[in-house]
Amino acid sequence: MPAPFHRPVRLSPETFDHLLGSHDPAEQTRMAHATASALLARVRADDSGVSAERLVAYATEHGIDEVAELWAKSPAVSLPGALWRLYLLQASIHADASLAALLHERGRIELPSVDALVAGAPVPAGPDELVGLIDTILHGAFSGDFAIALERAAAFCRVQASGATHVADDYERTEPARASELTTRASRLSAYAQDLTASAGAWRDGSLN
Repeated sequence: MPAPFHRPVRLSPETFDHLLGSHDPAEQTRMAHATASALLARVRADDSGVSAERLVAYATEHGIDEVAELWAKSPAVSLPGALWRLYLLQASIHADASLAALLHERGRIELPSVDALVAGAPVPAGPDELVGLIDTILHGAFSGDFAIALERAAAFCRVQASGATHVADDYERTEPARASELTTRASRLSAYAQDLTASAGAWRDGSLN
């Protein structure tokens, strides 16, 4: 029997109150780290999995702006910084799953590494499969091994970056503006991959906070 559907709900407004009401950068940093730690601990304590489902669906239903208020300005290698990058990945895939599928397939073919296997997408992976994959990775961050989820996300970024680079090369002569956009995307994804890999290592040695 399929699991009952739980409609995602807004996180408690109190989660955002202190951060939204503060203009002190030090206080915002402290609140970003505190909320990330508290949310992660709370979700992991919920054995039903409902809290994880809600957090995975939160940005999709309510937009990413509120998540950005919490974590967007955090250091790249930090708990809120890692969560922010996971949410950004999810938002980008949901926004244009067809492009993500195109880049993933091209990257899977071109990239001489095991990253496509680590990321875990089926072969071939269409738009629906890519949406399912990124949601699964985010869910794993909240309910599974956090370091493994970050490493899967990093591998996913590397495959996407490779695909974006090669597709950009295809457009270079005929659509230079499009090629430039894809090159920028590849650079950003490569940076995310490095950040997420570093965060996974920090989580394992207990220094990610």
